[in-house]
Amino acid sequence: MLRDYQPADADAVRRVALAAFAQFEQDYSDWPTFMANVAKITELSRTGEIGVAEDGGEIVGAVAYIGPRQPKAAFFDPAWPIIRMLVVDPSARGKGIGRQLTEECVRRAERDQSPVIALHTTTIMTVALPMYLRVGFAKVREAPDISGVPYAVYVKRLD
Repeated sequence: MLRDYQPADADAVRRVALAAFAQFEQDYSDWPTFMANVAKITELSRTGEIGVAEDGGEIVGAVAYIGPRQPKAAFFDPAWPIIRMLVVDPSARGKGIGRQLTEECVRRAERDQSPVIALHTTTIMTVALPMYLRVGFAKVREAPDISGVPYAVYVKRLD
């Protein structure tokens, strides 16, 4: 079940985010700083909308949708809505939760009458990146590295 984030969800969403990224510890050169930033996922609710996925009453996934014209990294077009911090608890993977969260962000971009939606990710995300490509995202340019890991910007046309 997908629903909107509530402040009472903060601890569970942070736990899921930290668990989701734990497998990449060896990839990032500044792991403590990277994980401190991951733990700030709920702060995205200040400028965006966070959706959460529940399974059996437990939060197992989350994603932030940052709408058009909301503050975002300079490598994104300011007019684009973007997907940020899509996370799925490792114990809940393989159930289509990431795809459902992505599709919810696409619905919100369509609600906002945007012709595109964007995100940035990296090739080390060997589950997320192929899923994004399957649902229609295409690489448009490189993005700055994060702690030594190369990232790129991907866009899905909605019109």
